[in-house]
Amino acid sequence: MITIIPAMDIIDGQCVRLWQGDFARKKVYADNPLAQAKVFEETGLQRLHLVDLDGARQRRIVNHQVLRQVARETSLHIDFGGGVQSTADLELAFNCGARQITAGSIAVKNRTLLEEWLSNYGPEKIILGADVRDGKIAVGGWQEQTDQPILEFLSEYVRLGIQMVICTDISRDGMLSGPSFDLYRQIKEHFPQVNLVASGGIAHVEDIHRLNDLGINGVIIGKALYEGTITLEALQPFLC
Repeated sequence: MITIIPAMDIIDGQCVRLWQGDFARKKVYADNPLAQAKVFEETGLQRLHLVDLDGARQRRIVNHQVLRQVARETSLHIDFGGGVQSTADLELAFNCGARQITAGSIAVKNRTLLEEWLSNYGPEKIILGADVRDGKIAVGGWQEQTDQPILEFLSEYVRLGIQMVICTDISRDGMLSGPSFDLYRQIKEHFPQVNLVASGGIAHVEDIHRLNDLGINGVIIGKALYEGTITLEALQPFLC
């Protein structure tokens, strides 16, 4: 059964969503991230994808106190991303309670360092974040486009031992237009051994059923939960 992972994006200590990664187009959904996290936990959700958007922009962890508080006062399994650009950042995230970190920009800009993390902390602690626009990798909170094709990028890291990948189609993120089923199908066919988490565009519970039928391991849901196009009640069949 596919794993449901709610998303919580943080700017200035608040839960927000951006429109396709545009920091100038944000909407605040909750002033209290801990209260929102507790709602997820009380529903039966066990994981949380927590992203420090301030950190992604500043290339260092900024909202670590939010991470610390949510980790301390809930039992949610938190994967944390945004601003993890150094080993000091990595240690800070783990010390604040993250169970895993999502390595996105660093995987493109400093492969040597990410290889060290995989060796020193183990692949079970490091998730590869693969943000995609038009089939190519994007980095820096989606502000910077590269020329590297997604399958080539993934192939390099699968060889290095990466086991879990969060793949976000930027063109669909926050649009409630449905996920990139063909993209995820293609990735799963090429790398069946990878624990693949789909992100971006999830709009209705039917999208989750279809991803589950494709054998996708997990799905991150953000705007659809906050806007109510998917209710927490509708997720109950996936939480058994």
